[in-house]
Amino acid sequence: MARFEMQHSEMASMGGEARAESFCDMGLMYATGRGCPVDLVAAHKWLNIAAIKGSDRAAELRADLSHSMTKMQLAEALRAAREWMTMH
Repeated sequence: MARFEMQHSEMASMGGEARAESFCDMGLMYATGRGCPVDLVAAHKWLNIAAIKGSDRAAELRADLSHSMTKMQLAEALRAAREWMTMH
């Protein structure tokens, strides 16, 4: 999946709305297991980043997803998103 993330990271140079939607797509990919194993932590991380970048859709999906996650998973996802935002 690093390859998929790399392709989307390259899209990070696109405009804000397109970039937010690509991050939202990554969150959906991990949430549904589309082309990868389901990973709720990664899904929440990318949906959180997309929401921060301005995607209302991602914010709604993130809220829905959080109901099926443990507090430990949520903490891990928030940490991962914070780390990614610090690095990019």
